[in-house]
Amino acid sequence: MTSAIEHADVLVLGLGPAGACAAAAAARAGARVIGVDRRVAPGVPVQCAEFVPTPLGSNVAALAANVRQSIAAMRTWVGDDPPDLTAPFPGQMLDRDAFDAALVRAAREAGADCRFDVPVRRLSAEPALSAGANRPEPRAVAHLADGAILAAKVIVGADGPRSLAGRAIGCVNAALVETRQVTVPLHAAHDATDIFLAPDIPGGYGWLFPKGECAHVGAGVDPVAKSRLKAIVARLHAMLVEQGRVGSEISALTGGAIPVGGMVGPVGAIGATPVLLAGDASGLANPVTGAGIASAVQSGTLAGEAAAAIVAGDTAAATDYAEELDALFGRSLERALERRRELAQAAARGVSKSALRRGWIAYPEYWAA
Repeated sequence: MTSAIEHADVLVLGLGPAGACAAAAAARAGARVIGVDRRVAPGVPVQCAEFVPTPLGSNVAALAANVRQSIAAMRTWVGDDPPDLTAPFPGQMLDRDAFDAALVRAAREAGADCRFDVPVRRLSAEPALSAGANRPEPRAVAHLADGAILAAKVIVGADGPRSLAGRAIGCVNAALVETRQVTVPLHAAHDATDIFLAPDIPGGYGWLFPKGECAHVGAGVDPVAKSRLKAIVARLHAMLVEQGRVGSEISALTGGAIPVGGMVGPVGAIGATPVLLAGDASGLANPVTGAGIASAVQSGTLAGEAAAAIVAGDTAAATDYAEELDALFGRSLERALERRRELAQAAARGVSKSALRRGWIAYPEYWAA
């Protein structure tokens, strides 16, 4: 190794909600934290429908300042049937870029060194760092695009569904949904999230999420249908324009992958360096709805606390972290995975409206045994 090595107690990869919360929690616990993100600025570009459930608001101070509008209900269309109303179904639509920026500010105020425009090329275990009786195995380092090298006692992987940290420890999100979303004018005030279920949106659903004077219109599908995704969203948009609900002008376009295979990891090691995965990197997005902001915030905070505890000598902290994630999310993830499997099996013979209802959270069938 020829480059100088910069050392930290905790290295956080990715500074979205999971990473920023991890950096803040570890720094508050007294750890020296470096967080890196390949993006130029927090939350940009926005790759999110920007809806969060109400319970998150009591735990995250950054949320209240960045809410664009409140949500009171959910309306679900199944094929050409009239919509079913689920009320109350409370939540908030937020400005995700401002929300992410606020979380990063909180991490910096806690003492974390948060750096953007810093791509990580690879993670490796370096024997050069293993000297001494207390380091019997190689330690992990992050090789940055500019040639710099970062080493840490613990790594938190919060770097999204195709996590570099996850790959390094053999914990990969194998199942993904591809999404596409357009932002358009909203012609009338609306306080519900609208969900569209249909056999021709395989492995996912369509949506309209209102956000003040605009709305997000989009869809998610299994990767095998990715080539049809643009047309699916265009048809949904055109239908809503014809109904007079939204305008035809598109002010923003986004998309990306969402993990839908359930929890991976969430703990491992590179050499002797513990690695904790959080948020989408650990597959915590709901496999049916794709919702992941709340679980990112919760898991990131827990990962940061666990990382600081490991640095302080708590040898059980990583195991405790994994057990806590399972207690928080395991049951809901397993139910959602079972519903995805049922829909996939039904697809071979044609997905019925009853199958679509059983596969969506608004219906009692979803929650039945």
